[in-house]
Amino acid sequence: MTEPDRLLSSAGPSRRSLLFSGAAALLGSALATPALAQGDWPAGRLITWVVPYPPGGSTDVLGRNVAQRIGAALSTNVIVDNKAGATGTIGAAFVAKAAPDGYTLLGTSIGPQAIAPHLMGKLPYDHITAFEPVVIIGTIPHILVVGPNQPFKTVADLLAAAKAQPGKLAFASGGNGTILQMQGELLQQQTGARFIHVPYRGDTPALQDTLAEQVQFMFAPAAAALPHVQAGKLRALAVTSAQRLKALPDVPTMGEVGMKDFVVEQWQAVFAPAKTPAAVVQRLNQEINKALKDPAVVALADKLGVTLVGGTPKQLGDLQKADSAKWAKVIKDGNIKAE
Repeated sequence: MTEPDRLLSSAGPSRRSLLFSGAAALLGSALATPALAQGDWPAGRLITWVVPYPPGGSTDVLGRNVAQRIGAALSTNVIVDNKAGATGTIGAAFVAKAAPDGYTLLGTSIGPQAIAPHLMGKLPYDHITAFEPVVIIGTIPHILVVGPNQPFKTVADLLAAAKAQPGKLAFASGGNGTILQMQGELLQQQTGARFIHVPYRGDTPALQDTLAEQVQFMFAPAAAALPHVQAGKLRALAVTSAQRLKALPDVPTMGEVGMKDFVVEQWQAVFAPAKTPAAVVQRLNQEINKALKDPAVVALADKLGVTLVGGTPKQLGDLQKADSAKWAKVIKDGNIKAE
């Protein structure tokens, strides 16, 4: 007779009931453990991929394609839920408060995760500690462009004119607090030049007024600016990536024209709520990395001007922290306020 059998046979009714109750409680506890701990996540349950922007932008379009593929890989459905507003922080707040069970994800960009929190005062979450980094989707370089009739042939020309006429030259951006504004502010702080910032309601109208030469220059997303540069409707003075762009081999980087530490790329990435199990984060990371190698996703990214990256959760976490510190300093030193 085994030890458990001996205990049960020698126990009275009360003791026997107690032992069975204890065993049942232990079994119930094991069954109550989330399916993800059993290796069954997502167990056919719906996963929500929150995009903190309106439909149609590159973060949304690329996110939908990646979400579709990881849904197929995980034998479930991944739906995209657009929760736009407040420079992306409304959607981020929703995910920060979600259960850390792997069923709510945030497909976002540098703005809400590294810039906006330093402009908007106190948010209902911490943009670093409220999330588990999953993976970098990709990066978008920018091009410093001027209209074709502007007299500036180089970045040095632009800076010389700005220093000769402080506060006279204007640059456009897609709005207050955007990465496009931050680059103009960084240029001022690194060079001592002074410009007028003209914010627009989105990158498109900002680019249109740069084309119309209502403003002198703009840091524009590469995909949006490139066709106009190639058509001669805009002049490219420099690119903000670490390396020259294949499509513009003759255009120098900001580093090459003397702007130290001026590598600025708008990244897109996926986060989960803090305390999401490591096994779930790793599985998501694995499947998204696979999706980023899909030829259809690669072709779409090329069309959108996104350089696909992938990598580990730690690489995303390190990037977010570094960029958060970088833009916090720019915002503080420039006394930049959200409007």
